[in-house]
Amino acid sequence: MKIIGIEDEKNKKKINSKKILAISIIVVVLIVLAVLFIVYSAHKPFRDMVDKYILMKNVVEDSSATISVDESENNNIYAYDKYICILNKNTLTNYNSSGKQEGQISVEITTPIVSTNGKYFLIAEKGKNKIYLISGNEIIWEKELEGNIDKISVNKNGYVAVVLSETTYKTVIQTYDDSGDELFKTYLSSTIAMDVDISVDNQYLSFLEINTSGTMAQSIIKTVSIQKAKQKAKDSSIEPIVYAFADEEGHLITNIKYQEGNRLLCMYDDSIHLIKNDKNEKVLSFVEDGAKVSFADIELSSNIYRIIEKSSLLSTQTTVEIYNTPNQNLNIYTFEGVTKESYSYNDTIAINTGSEVHFISSNGWLKKKYISNQEVKNVVMCNNFAGIVYRNKIEIVNI
Repeated sequence: MKIIGIEDEKNKKKINSKKILAISIIVVVLIVLAVLFIVYSAHKPFRDMVDKYILMKNVVEDSSATISVDESENNNIYAYDKYICILNKNTLTNYNSSGKQEGQISVEITTPIVSTNGKYFLIAEKGKNKIYLISGNEIIWEKELEGNIDKISVNKNGYVAVVLSETTYKTVIQTYDDSGDELFKTYLSSTIAMDVDISVDNQYLSFLEINTSGTMAQSIIKTVSIQKAKQKAKDSSIEPIVYAFADEEGHLITNIKYQEGNRLLCMYDDSIHLIKNDKNEKVLSFVEDGAKVSFADIELSSNIYRIIEKSSLLSTQTTVEIYNTPNQNLNIYTFEGVTKESYSYNDTIAINTGSEVHFISSNGWLKKKYISNQEVKNVVMCNNFAGIVYRNKIEIVNI
């Protein structure tokens, strides 16, 4: 019995030694990974090397699927949900991430204006009366409206707002649900509506109007309760406007955008403001000492950003400052070069320098860098992939 006990003790010691060795290896690996992550986050040259040679984030032209485009044709190229779409001769053609055609839709549109959100693609004839709401390869609804269409907007649930002119009023805003049923109209007798958006929860419609009756143009933001606006048709005593803000004359607001949590963002000509709980707060300025703010945007799902360029004799350093509107965190991405154009989709930013496109996540990290042999004409983005637009082709990049 003693001999058996001694053998059991030896086996236990061997097992414990193996456990200790395994735990030690795991701890060492975790420490190494933590150190590498810290260095990757803090040291840009090391991060660039890892992105290029280990994570393979660099993509060169002609290494991905392409969609051929006839450069002699008048093509309008867009992206939404899981499609890149081309409008040509009243036909909207959808392509998937492999560049294969998924479907075609006939639309009577020659001068398009477009709004996309999630699975919805809203397209209308600028200055005329035709409008379509599309999802996938199907038309959800289409209408011919009374008046000329100036501006359109769709939220992620398919609710639509349309700004019309050339009616008995100076501006009429018509609001529809996802089935195309009209919910209500908003009439502006003396001002012009420049932009409109519907909250993510379908509860509010906000619009930007410009009053030109004074010596200087004045920007006015108004928010309508959709529920109250619907009730007003039965009870005229109900006031549907729940918020109104008139800015100082000369301070122009150019567009507005709703994010989650009913946060309404306003793009001024010199800053970005956030309106929440009836408070108007400046969150980003376009004035920066010793630098140029070249681009800014409010179209991301939970962030805003500005692009700052500082030029020296030999180079230009560009900084992308990404501000998270819910938690107020600031993330930064830097690179050498000048921004030709910037684009937004959900929480991805694309920076086009002409010969390169940097796809950046909202945390300030590079997702992909596309390197071109020729000038990039345009960039369109949808879920998980983007289209690099040239004169004669669209190259698809997974992001």
